[in-house]
Amino acid sequence: MKICKRIRKNFRKRLAALIAAGMMTLSLGTVDAADVVNISLDETIQRAFENNRTIKESVAEREGAYWSLSEARRQGNPQVTWSWSGARVGGMYYDSSGIRRAFTNTGSISMPIYRGGQLREGRKAARYALSSADLSLEDTMQTVRLQSTIYYFNVLQYRNLIEVYEEEVLTLQEHLRNVNAQFRVGTVAKVDVLESQVELANAMQNLVNVQNTYDVAVATLNNYIGLPADTVIRPQDTLTYRKYDLNLGDCTSYALENRADAAVADYAVKQAESAKRSAKSGWYPSVNAGISKEIDTENMFGHKTNDQWSIGVSASWNIFDGGITRAQVNQADAALVRAKEVAAQTREQVQLDVQSAFLDLRAAERNIGTTQAAVILGEENYKISQVRYAAGVGTNLDVMDASRKLTEARSNYFTALYNYNTAKASLDRYMGVPVTIDIVRYIESEKAGDTAAKSREEAALTSEAAEVPETGEVAPVVLIDFENAAPLPSESVEQDMFNQGQVQNSNANQPQGTTPAPFTAPPQENPAPNANPPQGMTPEPFTAPPQENPAPNANPPQGMTPEPFTAPPQGNPAPNPNQPQGTETTSNQTPNS
Repeated sequence: MKICKRIRKNFRKRLAALIAAGMMTLSLGTVDAADVVNISLDETIQRAFENNRTIKESVAEREGAYWSLSEARRQGNPQVTWSWSGARVGGMYYDSSGIRRAFTNTGSISMPIYRGGQLREGRKAARYALSSADLSLEDTMQTVRLQSTIYYFNVLQYRNLIEVYEEEVLTLQEHLRNVNAQFRVGTVAKVDVLESQVELANAMQNLVNVQNTYDVAVATLNNYIGLPADTVIRPQDTLTYRKYDLNLGDCTSYALENRADAAVADYAVKQAESAKRSAKSGWYPSVNAGISKEIDTENMFGHKTNDQWSIGVSASWNIFDGGITRAQVNQADAALVRAKEVAAQTREQVQLDVQSAFLDLRAAERNIGTTQAAVILGEENYKISQVRYAAGVGTNLDVMDASRKLTEARSNYFTALYNYNTAKASLDRYMGVPVTIDIVRYIESEKAGDTAAKSREEAALTSEAAEVPETGEVAPVVLIDFENAAPLPSESVEQDMFNQGQVQNSNANQPQGTTPAPFTAPPQENPAPNANPPQGMTPEPFTAPPQENPAPNANPPQGMTPEPFTAPPQGNPAPNPNQPQGTETTSNQTPNS
């Protein structure tokens, strides 16, 4: 096969270039630019957890909240200060004593005893902030899990569409050969050849576009999980159908209890309540205890002129502050109302998110069954159109229209599978399915008065999750290796099929006028329900052998297009000089030679 020969030739060139550049090395734990990585969905998510910078930002925010709590707790600790001063002095007082220099050393220990509840509420607010940071980290990890899953599914989807459009190109190439054969024996008109060439060119353009979209999807996934953007990945999973048994009510109830962002909004309300109580402390006195000692000397190291100490308690009460405290309380009260509104809105949004994802899931589930039936009908329609055209009772437009509809049906099938899987992943995210900690257990532990570390340990789903996350060094920017040419991911699809021994010309042994191999459907764990099967037809389960066709080059391989491409004339076609006046040439009329 010429396609296989082209693949072998290109592969040998790339292999020689890699060896010459000294890049044929084994690497464990790291991935260099232009490497090929076999990766599953679970491995994709794990790489995202390890490398995604959004998670590292959340870890840093969590650590900042921890030290804010530490600061709030230390506000009530004793504070020790020491001060020193030195000066040259003069005047009547000093002239009588003969002192010309004065040095003062003062040491003090002070500790707040009562601040009207300000210290207590500050500690509570900081503890709520740390809990909120813990749950925000969990929320971020759930978002990263969803986004990396969607990016992975994008790669699978466009890989499937590449196969669909490859099949369309191969089918139209076979049809063009049949049309050319009939044109040479004079059974069809030249216009049929031109129309077939145009249809093939359009199909090849669609294939190039979807290949480019696949390359972009791979680069996006690489960027998100911390791989060089030009890394070639081989997805190890397929888009399949697995029935989702939960109902909408159960999903919503679970989400209202387990959504991390809803819990974060509740902690924001608690922080606002503490801030309001802290603002009211301005109406109360403050009491402090202190010890101080002062030593005055004539020189830096001796000759005391004064030595005194004191120990006691001091109190102050701002009886009237011009209404500042009242304004602060009212401001805190407004912030509390806002926090409560945000919490209520968050819970309403939780219900909407779950309902939207659930409805998308059900719609995609129904579409899977409908599109399965459409593919079977489309294949049969294409087969009939080809037979009718070969027999001279159908038109070339019928064949090409049937080909477009078959391609559309196949694309719709894979799109339905993609929508179902992405909706299922979104529903898990919007329900708050945990990644590292159980939200309900964490909140219960926090209410019991446990420390943040203890609460995290109680709620951890794994032993690794029980460990308190810590920040590390900022990872270097992942750069693309522009000096060494790398194959595009879409090109690797063709190469992978050849390496696996699955590249075959699906039309090589088919007689003229027959259809290519049946359409491939990935294995389904449960049959998808057919919501609206065509009247009078109950299609059998959709099980077809896998089809793995090489991605054609933008330029058709040699020999695949027997006739050169000729653009049709603009405007009305030129009349046939040998055609009787008042008649029209149809696609099945014999051309005059």
